Amino acid sequence: MSKVNKQILINAHTKEVRIAVLEDGELVEFYVERKDNRGIVGNIYKGKVLKIVPAVQAAFVDIGVSKKAFLYVKDAVSTDIDEENELFENGESEETELPSIEEVLSEGQEVLVQVSKEPIGTKGPRVTTNITVPGHYLVLLPTINRIGISRRITDEKERERLKQIAEKIKPENYGLIIRTAAEGISEEEIKKDLAYILKVWRGLLEKAEKRPPPALLYQDLEIVPKTLRDLLTEDVSEVLIDSRREFERAVRFAKAFIPRLAKRIKFYGQDVPLFEKFGVEKAIEKALSRKVYLPNGGYIVIDETEALVSIDVNSGKFRKTKTLEETALEINLAAAKEIARQLRLRDIGGIIVIDFIDMKNEENKKLLLETLEKELAKDRARTKIVSMSDLGLVEMTRKRVKKSLGKSLTMTCPYCEGKGRVKSLETVAFEVEREILQNLKINPTQCKVIKVYANPLVAEKLTTDEKDIIERIEKLYDKKIKVVPVEHYHIERFMVVKG
Repeated sequence: MSKVNKQILINAHTKEVRIAVLEDGELVEFYVERKDNRGIVGNIYKGKVLKIVPAVQAAFVDIGVSKKAFLYVKDAVSTDIDEENELFENGESEETELPSIEEVLSEGQEVLVQVSKEPIGTKGPRVTTNITVPGHYLVLLPTINRIGISRRITDEKERERLKQIAEKIKPENYGLIIRTAAEGISEEEIKKDLAYILKVWRGLLEKAEKRPPPALLYQDLEIVPKTLRDLLTEDVSEVLIDSRREFERAVRFAKAFIPRLAKRIKFYGQDVPLFEKFGVEKAIEKALSRKVYLPNGGYIVIDETEALVSIDVNSGKFRKTKTLEETALEINLAAAKEIARQLRLRDIGGIIVIDFIDMKNEENKKLLLETLEKELAKDRARTKIVSMSDLGLVEMTRKRVKKSLGKSLTMTCPYCEGKGRVKSLETVAFEVEREILQNLKINPTQCKVIKVYANPLVAEKLTTDEKDIIERIEKLYDKKIKVVPVEHYHIERFMVVKG
């Protein structure tokens, strides 16, 4: 398998910092952070249980943010740790029967929690008592006495070496996860990482002793050092930063925590903007579009709703092969690769339903699922294919941590309120005519002129296709109706006034 050329681009000229991850020149991951609106995932708080809700086996916890945090019973007792797909060495979590929420928590109780999901929409942040403290090579598990190894490390000899190191250095009654970045790293370097995260944890505990709830005990790193900590590994050829200040900070951070890779961080000072140089701006625009075209002429349509994300696969301008089955297979395989990339790029989470083109051959269906699974394996977020129906519908889930790219960079249309549709010209024109008639019925003799202010397209409709109706009203009521186009009017907005 040929080695992928992986680059990290950091655009940090304004209060908005943007991170692009490229693989062979193609945008595969994108992150954004506004300096006055940092996320809270990863933050650790001393909270207070406000209310127990037995019906859903959960509790509301005050952590000092605007919306009360939500703590499920399984997040209060479970050992299902999943740090970016970095699971325990057996690849599974233990299945245990959960106690009731009343047995685990009580109202007024102080509790240490970590935010696992950002507040989204009307929902508050989701928290867990299974705290993780991440370093570059390790993740410390203060509440779980187990060893985990990233499943992205596939070499069995390397896994065994790292497991032995973890067993040797693991503090008593603590757990450790060996991260992907630890592959090939010496025991000495891994021990340094452990010393750092233990210091962070012990400092956090000291704060917890002295502060009443709610209190922020640990805030995760800003986006640039966090990106270096989590993403700067041996397979990254370079990190380009277009801000001199952020570049210098990044180099200092890397020299302190990842010295062997610090030289891969470079300052980008060319006249052509960094994201334009590498085609990232255009790629972001495409990532905000519903429709994504495939190289073979087919296309996929991605729709995010409150309940789930639906993805429809279409043949488009694909040149058909010998049979319908071959055509469907070729389009579906191309779509599977693009869907996996789009989920990762758009950071879409929750329930996802993919409507592939229907195929009859079981071997073809198997090949499609294998292709989708292979492509999803590149994703750092946890994904799971649940099933494939006889109609070609694939149900899957992807771990949701924060807002998707679309919800981060866009807002619900204030005109259509998320419906994605507005009233037709005909509908608005008929509404205008009804309002004119209503005005004339109330005060038929008060004025000689009626003025209609409307969007230019609606105004044109009224003076062309609906001209005969307007003239009939003028004749019936002996009035003059003047239609005035207003450029800035939304298509559904109009005003009927007496002149």
